[in-house]
Amino acid sequence: MNSFSIGNVLKKNVMTIALFAIYVFFIIGTGGNMFTPSNVTSLIEQNAYVYILGVGMLMCMLTGGNIDLSVGSFVCFMGAVAGVFSVIKYVGTPLTLFIVIGVGLVYGAVLGFLIAYLKIPPWIATLAGYLAFRGLGTQILITVSETSAISNFPESFTRLFTGKIFESPWGELNIPCVVIGAIAAAAIVYINLAGRARRIKKGYSADPMWFVIVKSVLEVAVILVLTFKLAYDGGIPVVLLWIIAVLVIYGIITEKTTIGRHFMTVGGNAETARLSGINNKLIMFAAYLNMSVLTVLAALIVTTRFGSANAFAGQNFEMDAIAACIVGGVSAYGGAGTVMGMVIGATLIGVINQGMSLMTIDQDWIKIAKGAVLLIAVVFDILSKKGNKRQ
Repeated sequence: MNSFSIGNVLKKNVMTIALFAIYVFFIIGTGGNMFTPSNVTSLIEQNAYVYILGVGMLMCMLTGGNIDLSVGSFVCFMGAVAGVFSVIKYVGTPLTLFIVIGVGLVYGAVLGFLIAYLKIPPWIATLAGYLAFRGLGTQILITVSETSAISNFPESFTRLFTGKIFESPWGELNIPCVVIGAIAAAAIVYINLAGRARRIKKGYSADPMWFVIVKSVLEVAVILVLTFKLAYDGGIPVVLLWIIAVLVIYGIITEKTTIGRHFMTVGGNAETARLSGINNKLIMFAAYLNMSVLTVLAALIVTTRFGSANAFAGQNFEMDAIAACIVGGVSAYGGAGTVMGMVIGATLIGVINQGMSLMTIDQDWIKIAKGAVLLIAVVFDILSKKGNKRQ
């Protein structure tokens, strides 16, 4: 039986609709400035860390609403470590990357062990990291630099996470970018049509063909608009490739693999998961190990974007990642959430930040607006679940 209805579609995509409406509002409010190629690129680059950390936070939250409060401070610390080896000690880029990833793995393993095997509540274990790593990062920077910052990273290091591929002069149409965008649009159409055909072949309910076509047209329109905006701003930012790679990999993991289902099951009902043979401790351990590795990536992206490691890096990053997940429909109790939902939430937060900044609205009001959006998202999630239970 096909349960398709317009009402269900609107309900499932309420945050996407809200994102579109808010973005249009800011385009009008900024006199079109929000929609310029440079600001579209800026929106991606400014929020790259939110997408990366949001994926890691999603995996933690799936295990039962658990979070990691240490990610922002760990970004600061890892930036300082990268700066010391790359700039102060003149260590080559490959070895520097090996060292920072190694430090991330060690911290993730220790944190995962404390939470999964010693049963220390995640918010306490990560709160310790929140306090300690900010202090450690700051002390390292003060020790090696009078300005509490390390800059002048080598080009071999920065070009891994900054710049654009096949870069062309600003204002000139970047043909490789257009070609890549066209391929991505064609891939979306194929995935949607093939997915529907596969469900029908297996005897599952599937969306009507007209809906799949409309959905594909809208998605292609978004991709092509984004493509041409980036094409007129010099090309595809390197950081966007990192974002897409992380999102695709974790999208597959959460939706198509057994390990992804294990994360969902542990978060939905830990005892049921244990009785069904799932190693709950290993899943929890993996969640925090994974979070640390993604935090290292976020630290490298942030450090190279600003061209320096400083004591203020990573402030409130943990809150941005948590907000992106909650606004994107990730359950605060665990067991439910998608990578795409997190992307919608992160983009919505980013649009509010950029739009209100371009309208020269005070930072305090921006914080109030983001808090209101977060609260509305939580209330909507709770009311939706109550409505589903009554049905």
